[in-house]
Amino acid sequence: MTQPFRSFVIFAEMRTGSNLLEATLNAVKRVTCFGEAFNPYMMGWPDKDELKGITMAEREADPHRLLAAIFDKPNHLPGFRYFHDHDPRVLDAIIEDRSCAKIVLTRNPVDSYVSTALARATNQWKLNETETPIPAAVRFDGAEFRQAVGEIEAFQLKVMHRLQVTGQAAFWLGYEDLRDAEVMTGLLHWLGRTDLERVEPASDQVPQNPRELSEKVENFDEMQAELARLDPFMLRRIPNFEPRRGPAVPSFLGAEAGRGLIFMPVKGGPTGRVADWLRAMGAVAGDFTQASLRQWKRQHVGHRSFTVLRHPLLRAWKAFESLTQGRNAELRDLLRRIHRVPLPHDPELAALDQGRKAELFAAFLDLLRRNLNGQTTLPTYPGWASQSEVLAGFARFGAPDMVLREADLPRELSWLAASAGIGAPADPPRAEPFPDFLNDQELSAAAKRAYLRDYVAFGFAGQP
Repeated sequence: MTQPFRSFVIFAEMRTGSNLLEATLNAVKRVTCFGEAFNPYMMGWPDKDELKGITMAEREADPHRLLAAIFDKPNHLPGFRYFHDHDPRVLDAIIEDRSCAKIVLTRNPVDSYVSTALARATNQWKLNETETPIPAAVRFDGAEFRQAVGEIEAFQLKVMHRLQVTGQAAFWLGYEDLRDAEVMTGLLHWLGRTDLERVEPASDQVPQNPRELSEKVENFDEMQAELARLDPFMLRRIPNFEPRRGPAVPSFLGAEAGRGLIFMPVKGGPTGRVADWLRAMGAVAGDFTQASLRQWKRQHVGHRSFTVLRHPLLRAWKAFESLTQGRNAELRDLLRRIHRVPLPHDPELAALDQGRKAELFAAFLDLLRRNLNGQTTLPTYPGWASQSEVLAGFARFGAPDMVLREADLPRELSWLAASAGIGAPADPPRAEPFPDFLNDQELSAAAKRAYLRDYVAFGFAGQP
């Protein structure tokens, strides 16, 4: 018999049927599921404080010791159940172990939520055929439901992404599959137990609340109204096809003024003006590595970090201006030939009037929309990448303490300086003037189509 896996993990959540799945697996010879082995509040099962000879305190000190003990079972297929709020320190080891089979068990989140609420209300978590269910009804809490679903969804997406990145596949089960003998047989065959002709689901557990939801939820109408507000298919999500950006640490500036300021510039923003403001107050360091920046931060206790956002329309215009100048001849030629931006030949660019520039800028904004949606072969250059993605890149090292707006710099930099202990800051820079010809509804609409994520995320209006 060929057994491709030496262990397994069941990624599940409360009230998804994981107890029933565990019972089914444990009924098979040489297969053992050790419950919720990494539940912070118990060792595998309720009222147990030891598992595989390891105490809860020992697991707390070194969870990998328990993981190794569970999987150390030759000629056997051991595993356990893992929920989103279990010990995160073992997740990487589980995911990266290709000999560990991944089983993902899901259930309708409303059913899971109501079942969990009922179990808490009655303290009846499992039911066999000789026991009587305790009748009860619970109130649906919309905020609690949204938070629970959000946490579980984030965890499931994380698991799915990690499996994709590592080139692994999981066996996906729904709650309704757990009483299907053919599906259970298929699961065991997938795990390598092809010697089993048929696997019967465990029969020592019965559904606890087979009533309709309307009988189990006191405020059923309120629940329906709350669920109608949700967007399960993410119809309102703004598509994002931009490549992920790095933190760009070498571009950061560290000012010695006060307790220290770290400026995290967004390319295409008012970097020069803010840098001049910092230098007017003293020494400024740059060209950091991640290691040297961490050291700088250790030496400047109480420092503040910040970035400055520019209105997307003005920032796109600055990117366009930069494109039409300097050493971008090859890129300009590519835009003319391939990307539907009808730039005149380079000798004619300097003579363009504002009206003609506005026409060309509109075509450039359409290019930006296609580029940010992953519809061109061009890379997404830092000077026109969305500011949302730039900030997400910063956060991969450390998010800024403050996100300022260029239009509000006179007020916001003064407040920032005070928070960093700078008693007499230099006069803050004013915002870049907004060219009159950009006050055009069509250009504003085109910029919003290109940078919808930024407009929504940061509350930018159509025009400054």
